[in-house]
Amino acid sequence: MDLDRSHVVREGDLRILNPFDAGKLATLGQAIRLRPGMSLLDLCCGKGELLCTWAREHGISGTGVDISTAFVAAAGERAAELGVADRVRFVHGDAAAYVPGEPVDVAACVGATWIGGGVPGTLEILERALRPGGMLLVGEPYWRRTPPDQATVQACHATSREDFHDLPGLVELFGRCGFDLVEMVLADQDSWDRYAAAHWLNLSRWLDDNPDDDLAPQFRAELTEDPVRHVRYVREYLGWGVFALRRR
Repeated sequence: MDLDRSHVVREGDLRILNPFDAGKLATLGQAIRLRPGMSLLDLCCGKGELLCTWAREHGISGTGVDISTAFVAAAGERAAELGVADRVRFVHGDAAAYVPGEPVDVAACVGATWIGGGVPGTLEILERALRPGGMLLVGEPYWRRTPPDQATVQACHATSREDFHDLPGLVELFGRCGFDLVEMVLADQDSWDRYAAAHWLNLSRWLDDNPDDDLAPQFRAELTEDPVRHVRYVREYLGWGVFALRRR
């Protein structure tokens, strides 16, 4: 069980594997009022930047789970680099099936609600790990503008308009699932640009070094097509944010 290596190449040396920068990640940690001694479970943790930086800045502890062996290894290296390896650990495995030994104060799934088949199912997965009165963090796309046609929908990595809500609709969905929205930090077009463009540079450099690799034709097409798709569709129509929720 592992993540396809194309994702590992695409993410390259990125530390945050979503359209969030370090400033927004720091803002989120401050906004949800983390305190020393709190525990956090991060499902689909990627390279562990959220857990590692918050352990350093706020004195929390926790566990990250990811299906990628490369990402889990990178997360462990980051924990050692930041001096928090004694407070955080990273597990290779199926995030949807992981249950911590003890309930946590914060349970997060930032940008991977596919593990629960969408937002409602992912909230159920997160809540089973949460102590009473704890907080959930979920990262999710939303429509900034209503897509005018199917070409726009597909260019934004969706199959239909119904795959994503607009922002009011997403907040209403949280309420229908029985949660109050208590904080949020949203990506902006610049953070989308930084995330997308970093992929292009990673692919370009990888192609320089691996012109005969089996993935080279796929990446050559992606590097040709994705910048146009991004500036024409994604940055205009697709929003993204992390939402902090508490059970009503």
